[in-house]
Amino acid sequence: MCRSSSYFSNSVISTINQLLHCLIYNLNRLIVLSIIQSSSAILRCGGAAALVLYQLDSFDPAPLPVHELVGPVATSPKLNERLLRGSKLVGEGSLLAPEDVAYDSKSGLIYTGCTDGWIKRVTVNESATESLVIVADADKGLLSISEEGKVEVLTDEAEGVKFKLTDCVDIATDGIIYFTDASHKYSLKHLALDFFEGKPNGRLMSYDPTTKRTKVLVHDLYFANGIAVSPDQNHLIFCETTMRRCRKYHLQGKNKGSVDKFIDRLLGMPDNIRYDGEGLYWIALATEITPFWDLAVRQPFIRKVLAIMYRYVGRPRTEKNSGVFAVDLEGKPVAHYYDPGLSLLSTGIKIGNHLYCGSVVYPYIICLNLEQHPAQPTS
Repeated sequence: MCRSSSYFSNSVISTINQLLHCLIYNLNRLIVLSIIQSSSAILRCGGAAALVLYQLDSFDPAPLPVHELVGPVATSPKLNERLLRGSKLVGEGSLLAPEDVAYDSKSGLIYTGCTDGWIKRVTVNESATESLVIVADADKGLLSISEEGKVEVLTDEAEGVKFKLTDCVDIATDGIIYFTDASHKYSLKHLALDFFEGKPNGRLMSYDPTTKRTKVLVHDLYFANGIAVSPDQNHLIFCETTMRRCRKYHLQGKNKGSVDKFIDRLLGMPDNIRYDGEGLYWIALATEITPFWDLAVRQPFIRKVLAIMYRYVGRPRTEKNSGVFAVDLEGKPVAHYYDPGLSLLSTGIKIGNHLYCGSVVYPYIICLNLEQHPAQPTS
């Protein structure tokens, strides 16, 4: 369906907005009353035309495997519920939505990719030097950036399918590059539609710089996101945002090529994951799971309404309590840092005694001294 306003008169656009608000109003009533009788609810406010709009729209959300989300959520024995308290804002005003943060211990530099297209460096120590950078560019694919700033596209497709949303990357000690394509159907601009659709459009892949071969390791992932190679190089951990879980892909041994559980039923939607070199993985949780989204996951009808609303009105902003979740090498929760005032944190990485957090919305990197502001036992 065309999104350009030039195809509609102002009166028609106004009518569509009114109908969508009618849909949303009734959707909220359905949530409160815990009934999903879509047609009758819409018609109660005189929204017959809205129902027609809903039925004619070609967006086709799929049922999600919600049985995999049933059960107690993963909670941490230690909490810091005010991540912002005592935090410093690094690069304030100079970093436009620093989505990911990567630290090179040899060079002493933090690298971050911003929404303005720049890869920027932040110095952590005074002896910092430049080095080669591998970037998962959402639109262009897997890139290599030399010390002189030369950009090379390493790969932008696999098995004849172009990447739509190259997401995260990590490099094993043998030089193999592992990365994710969050969705082969939706680009970064329309990534919300991938969540609303609820279909496994993501892939986990590898790239061999020697042979220049790109290989798909796992198909059919629900928004494949963050990735981290284990310290022993025997496996890697990758995140599936829609399903609120992180899984283990075996690189070596008798289970090579298989996928196992690492941690599931997270209390938020995981984005990037980073290993700190000290026995912990740090998982960024973009938002907690609200009752509204929990219901939407179970009801394709709701997600279709959200998709229609997204195209004509904009995406509803419901994200809150964003933070970072630390787990050990076995996936056991250790600590949770979050804040009610935060939304859409996308990465968290521990460097020394500090936690550095990037996001897709804030113009800075959040830095918290973990010694001064530790997570406290919950009981």
